[in-house]
Amino acid sequence: MANDETDALDALEKEAKDFDKDAEIDRILKSFRLDAYAVLDLQPGVPESQIKITYRKKSLLIHPDKTTNPSAPDAFDRLKKAQTTLLDDAARTHLDECISDARTLLMRSKNLTPDSEIVKDPTPEYLAEWRRKTVEVLVDAEARRRRQAQGRMREEGREKKREDEEIEARRKKRDQEKEWEETREGRIGSWRDWQKGTKRKESAVNGPTTGINGQPKGEKKKKKLKVLG
Repeated sequence: MANDETDALDALEKEAKDFDKDAEIDRILKSFRLDAYAVLDLQPGVPESQIKITYRKKSLLIHPDKTTNPSAPDAFDRLKKAQTTLLDDAARTHLDECISDARTLLMRSKNLTPDSEIVKDPTPEYLAEWRRKTVEVLVDAEARRRRQAQGRMREEGREKKREDEEIEARRKKRDQEKEWEETREGRIGSWRDWQKGTKRKESAVNGPTTGINGQPKGEKKKKKLKVLG
């Protein structure tokens, strides 16, 4: 009987743990992935030590090796990425700035100041609005980042195309110079052959260049003058 009760308690405990694991996996997957604080269920401004402790507890709870939940790998990856973001100074600073901007925009929309009672002691409803505004700001920031990345990629693509065209132009020039040099002897030989052929044609058309007595052809023989007296 005692063994049956122990087995029942163990089964209940396992069921409770499985429920906690599934609930945490579901919470992580429903969290806004660009907000690392939301993924880890932390408030902005927490110390780094708290980030590491929270991550360790949750990662052990939902580790894919410790649950049969098919969504565990995805949730675990998001949890890991959230911790990496919050432990990176630049990434965390960017996130904190977005959250601060969302707070400022929310106060401005409601004509509030930092001294307003609801700002100093926010209600759950106000915090929920702040969270929604944070999502909007993060989405806008991510959209800008992607546009800038695409712009850089296009510019890099244009630069790469220019470099490829310059390389191709230099290659063609080298090939032309090489071909010109390799055919140099052939061109010189052709020119010499052409000159020889031209001279032979001229000789055949004009006939001999000297007369019978060896005097240049076409030149009149000078008459000798008689000596007077």
